[in-house]
Amino acid sequence: MDSFEINKIVAAVLMVALLIIGIGKLSNVIFHVEKPKTPGYAVEVEQATKVSSSTEKVVEEKVDIASLMAMGDIALGEKVFKKCAACHSIVKGGKNNIGPALYNVVGRKIGAVTDYKYSKALSSYDKEWTFEELNGYLTKPAKWIKGTKMAFAGLRKEKDRASVIKYLNQNSDSPVTLP
Repeated sequence: MDSFEINKIVAAVLMVALLIIGIGKLSNVIFHVEKPKTPGYAVEVEQATKVSSSTEKVVEEKVDIASLMAMGDIALGEKVFKKCAACHSIVKGGKNNIGPALYNVVGRKIGAVTDYKYSKALSSYDKEWTFEELNGYLTKPAKWIKGTKMAFAGLRKEKDRASVIKYLNQNSDSPVTLP
């Protein structure tokens, strides 16, 4: 290869580079876009005012538990409970796993299984597992009782929750009468 051939190759490479740069500059002139002074979009957010007082009451959404429980089906509850069975046992005399045993859970005081280490949030939650409490907790445990260590996303479908609650109620020495 002689020097004339090398000059042609170098000139071709330089022409391509100049062509790419020139097309970029030309397109900026043709398609000029004015950039905003501050990038992004303005998002309007309502300012929430929080009143803190010692007599602040938690407003809970009231659910018609009787109609909710009417939706439930024990066979479906047993099927849906398989999600829970990875961490909880439901048999009489069953041992605690990652979560406490759930036999006789309906009507039991929250955090009452003696040989299970509950989170501080559940230990100090001074209520019983009623149909309403179970419904709220199974909707989204971390939201219902803040600080619980139960890492379950919850059951969105009302029929699934009602079915699981009926199944839990059935697995008891003395099932609570349905509302």
